[in-house]
Amino acid sequence: MGNRPQVTVLGSLNMDISVTVPRLPEPGATVLGSPARFTPGGKGANQAVAAARLGAGVRMAGCVGDDDFGRRLLASLREEGVDAAAVRTVTGTPTGLAMISVDHAGENLITVAPGANREVSEEQAAAAASGGDDVLVISAEIPVPAIRAALAGQRGRARGRRCVLNLAPVPETPDGAAAIVAAGPDWLVVNETEAAAVLGRPVHGLAEAARSAAALVAAGARHAVVTAGARGAALAGPDESSHTIGGFRVAAVDTVGAGDTFVGALAVALAAGIPAAEAVRAAAAAGAAATTRHGAQAGMPYPADVRVTTGLIWPVP
Repeated sequence: MGNRPQVTVLGSLNMDISVTVPRLPEPGATVLGSPARFTPGGKGANQAVAAARLGAGVRMAGCVGDDDFGRRLLASLREEGVDAAAVRTVTGTPTGLAMISVDHAGENLITVAPGANREVSEEQAAAAASGGDDVLVISAEIPVPAIRAALAGQRGRARGRRCVLNLAPVPETPDGAAAIVAAGPDWLVVNETEAAAVLGRPVHGLAEAARSAAALVAAGARHAVVTAGARGAALAGPDESSHTIGGFRVAAVDTVGAGDTFVGALAVALAAGIPAAEAVRAAAAAGAAATTRHGAQAGMPYPADVRVTTGLIWPVP
């Protein structure tokens, strides 16, 4: 892989079942939609594909079931150039599934059946964290003990190596989120809803995202990014620095996978040595570009797509 940035992603792999609907259903309502689309997904796998398309050499760690969906997910990763040797196939457990409804404005409603993702072990997580890659990405659709083991393993890595923790979804175990943030991840990435769950107060808009990012740094994260959808993202750092990055105006058709694209893009930029604020801006541009096409992995951009859609030249060769 030469001098390419090297990224390891520890996280989930799901088969996405997506339906486009005229409006997102309310509780108790039935909405008729388009024919179902079966496409590779899962936050971890999405982030791995995003990173690979944007120039990194990528290794994926996680679990799939010994079924057709699992085999399709592994084949899809390999087609994207992702090393899937660290993905474990679990017998007797189905591959994870995500049921996704997307309305005509691009907003989505997602329900996940974790399946084999619940089988990611502490030993597997520690092994993923012990590698020599430039950046480790941890996606939270795996058990909390595995997340903690990966963070502990990351702390033992050589100085200068970085970790990006995407706390999505926020663990619902007592004190789970607070303890994870207090463990001091190098980079913590959450959206407004997730920031609110961690901090215990509403978060809405870019100004509040900036205050929340600072609060997450005070809680233990070295860097914190709070994304605010089309409005942009806020960054807080260890030296009390803060930045707000405005959103990119694009014609969005599907927001599924945009957050995962942001995380994968951020990992690539950091692995390439791009300064923090510039890396977040590049990640925001990649996430915006992802919303202009349907599908999670299918809509993830290459560098040329980022430039055409947002005008930003992708900073990683």
